[in-house]
Amino acid sequence: MEKIKKFLKEVLAELRKVTWPTKDELIGSTIVTIVVSIVVSVFIGVVDRILTFIVKGIFGG
Repeated sequence: MEKIKKFLKEVLAELRKVTWPTKDELIGSTIVTIVVSIVVSVFIGVVDRILTFIVKGIFGG
């Protein structure tokens, strides 16, 4: 039981050291994450279409 108490105290001490983002930083990071996810999705989709076209051309689909 003492180990659990010690662990929880250490966790709280570490959480107090964390620098939490401001609302503006959080919104900015969220927007960047969404935009990058969309760009990567579109890129993968385009590459997939091109490779599908090439494979169908080679193997006659």
